[in-house]
Amino acid sequence: MTIETTLSTPAQAAATALRETNATVAVAESATGGLISASLLSIPGASTYFLAGATVYTYASRNEFLDLHRDDVAHLQPMTEAMAAHFAETVRAKFDADWGVAELGVAGPGGVPYNGGIDPGTSVIAVAGPRTASTTTRTGSNDREANMWAFARGALGLLHKTVVSFTAYGAPPMP
Repeated sequence: MTIETTLSTPAQAAATALRETNATVAVAESATGGLISASLLSIPGASTYFLAGATVYTYASRNEFLDLHRDDVAHLQPMTEAMAAHFAETVRAKFDADWGVAELGVAGPGGVPYNGGIDPGTSVIAVAGPRTASTTTRTGSNDREANMWAFARGALGLLHKTVVSFTAYGAPPMP
């Protein structure tokens, strides 16, 4: 699969919404391994809206890239929309972006034991900014690569929908 054939529509839609509102974005992604950032960067003009992307796959990378420590999320259940929202707000604030996107997931082929057990093909995604949104994606599949792409499409779609819904209510473009 290529970004062009797999994600051109969601990435283009999100990029267009960001450009049209003069907004910036920073991304913290886990199970997608950089696909969200790569998709946004594949659109010409990305330097006008894309500030940063970090693959926060491990506790060490979360500490290093986001200054996010276990104590910072101890009050949150792992793999929940609330945790994804915290990551989205953290990456947004760290890079002084208008929007932050976070994705935390289990691509597979196995699940994870915490939080009562999370099946492969599950991802929590959040967007933080002037408007916030979150969603949970469940593919029902243990196909790692297919899940990674599905999660990335979900994140790009949520970013697009959130930016558009914010501006649809008469919000002016970002300064």
